Amino acid sequence: MAAPLVFITGASSGIGQALARRYLRAGWRVALLARRADMVKTWLDAENISADSYEIYGADVSDAAQIAAAASACLERQGLPDVVLANAGISVGIAPGDAQDLAVLQRTLATNVIGLAATFQPFIAPMVARGSGRLVGVASVAGVRGLPGHGAYCASKAAVISYCESVRSELRGSGVSVLTLCPGFVATPLTARNRYPMPFLLSAEAFARRAERAIAGRASYCVIPWRMAIVARLLPLLPDAVFDRLMAGRPRKRREGE
Repeated sequence: MAAPLVFITGASSGIGQALARRYLRAGWRVALLARRADMVKTWLDAENISADSYEIYGADVSDAAQIAAAASACLERQGLPDVVLANAGISVGIAPGDAQDLAVLQRTLATNVIGLAATFQPFIAPMVARGSGRLVGVASVAGVRGLPGHGAYCASKAAVISYCESVRSELRGSGVSVLTLCPGFVATPLTARNRYPMPFLLSAEAFARRAERAIAGRASYCVIPWRMAIVARLLPLLPDAVFDRLMAGRPRKRREGE
C-alpha cells in the first residue's frame, strides 16, 4: 500500500517546512505547495530527500485559481491526501488611519483566509466520498483578541478560527475531521523582525513535533504550547478596560517598508 499523503501549503520555510520534515521522517509522502517553489527544492536537495517521496507545486495561495490547479495536479499525480494542512500566511503591521494600509489588509485576508478556504475546497468532496480525511487550518493565538498594530493579522486569524469551526460543524459525521491549530510565538521568518517580547517562544521544529501529535489525535482545536493555551483562555475574559491598559505602550508590529 502507498504511504499516506499530506498536502502542505507555505512549505518553503518556517512552520510549513518544519512540518514537511516531520512527515518525511515518519515515512509519509508529501505534496508541498509554495509561492517560492525553488526554495522548497533547495532545502529538499540539501537534505538529500528522495524525489520519490514528494512533489512540489508552485502557487500563490491568494489566487484561488492557482490553488485549484495545484490541487488538481496533486490528485492526478499523487492521489487524494490523507491530511490537508493549510499553513501559508503573511503577517504585516498596519495603521488603521493610513489609507495605503487598506491594501495590506486586503492582501492579508486574501492570503490567510481566502487562501485557507481555497486550499480546503478542492479536497472536501473527494474526502467526503472516501469517508475519511483531516483538514488542518493554522490560525494563531493572535486571533483571540485584537492587538494594537496587528489589525490585519488578528482579523485574518480570527476569521480562520471561525471558518474552521464552521467547516468542522458542516462535515460532522462525514468521516472528514477539522483541526484548528493555534500557535503562540514560533521562531520563523514571520516573527524574526518582531520588536516586542515573545513569551514561550518555540522553534519551528518544536512546534512541528507537537503539531504532528495533535494532527494524529482527535482534537478539533489545539493551542501550542500549552502555556499559551492558558493565555488564550484568559484573554477573552479580561474586561476591555483592563485589556486596553495592558496593551498601552506595547510596540507595534512593523508595517510594510519599516
